[in-house]
Amino acid sequence: MAGTSAERPNIRQVAQLAGVSHMTVSRVMNDYPHIKEATRQRVLDVIAELGYRPNQAARALATQRNRRIGVLVENAVSFGPTSTLRAVEFAARTAGYAVSSIALHDGDAATPEEAIEHLTGQGIDALCVVAPRSSSLASIRKISIGVPVLIVKPDRDPTYLTISVDQQQGTILAVDHLVSLGHRDILHLTGPLDWLDARARERAFYQRAKEWGVRQRPIVIGDWSADFAYEYAKGLRELPEYTAVFAANDDTAVGLVHGFSERGFSVPDDISVVGFDDIRLAAHVLPPLTTVHQDFHSLGASVVDMLRAAIEGHDIPHVTRVPSSLIVRGSTAPPRSAR
Repeated sequence: MAGTSAERPNIRQVAQLAGVSHMTVSRVMNDYPHIKEATRQRVLDVIAELGYRPNQAARALATQRNRRIGVLVENAVSFGPTSTLRAVEFAARTAGYAVSSIALHDGDAATPEEAIEHLTGQGIDALCVVAPRSSSLASIRKISIGVPVLIVKPDRDPTYLTISVDQQQGTILAVDHLVSLGHRDILHLTGPLDWLDARARERAFYQRAKEWGVRQRPIVIGDWSADFAYEYAKGLRELPEYTAVFAANDDTAVGLVHGFSERGFSVPDDISVVGFDDIRLAAHVLPPLTTVHQDFHSLGASVVDMLRAAIEGHDIPHVTRVPSSLIVRGSTAPPRSAR
């Protein structure tokens, strides 16, 4: 039927063929609740048959919404923030929303305030902040943004919507795995502690390690990079007393393995290493890396579901943590004292 006329199908044609009002068609397309499923399906069938596509400019005028989500990303070159952004973009596109994003990097002249001003100037209906630092979050709190805001961070917040992959659960899985192998002296090499995810993993590590009676040794504060971890491991003068390392992320873990190898220490025969993220290369480094898997696809879908609900006036889902899981590979083994 779409080929019988040179004119673009419109909402009133859809309504006429479906036997409903044009307001009902609009509500179906905006995913309003309380519409009979049979009616919803009939409208969707006619939309598909006609090849109807709404005029976005007209929709924005009618609904006072642009169907656009803004995303502010800290350190977008890192795996976690980049993966979260991609997942949000995919989920938003599936839901009929566009995404405008801006990244802040170390040494950037741009401030969080300027980045948010840039995004709100593009007519966003909601804002998502990915991988924030405590310092940038303090800056954001001073801004009157005027649209729903969601922060991807581990802890709930009295002001903003929040969600994250469960950092505490992932850390507990890593520590429990090492303890189950017999390790009782574990080093934690953290990310920068201004980063909320790094701080959450550090807190969870100490809490779980204390519960297991693991030796309480000072943490090593890293910068998320393989280079830092490599230099740290290569600089050791002798085989350390600790028998395992829980690394801040997979980049850090890979740098450790490299540095240990250059010092003549074997992973996992001398030292076990666990990472966090499950980057694509984790299964292909030598040895393959035991790591915590973060489900960024589910995280992105949950971010968009929550923001859509806030934008469109629906009940907001109560999911605040996406489960993580442990992927056991070859970089962990029983401690050398047990062999």
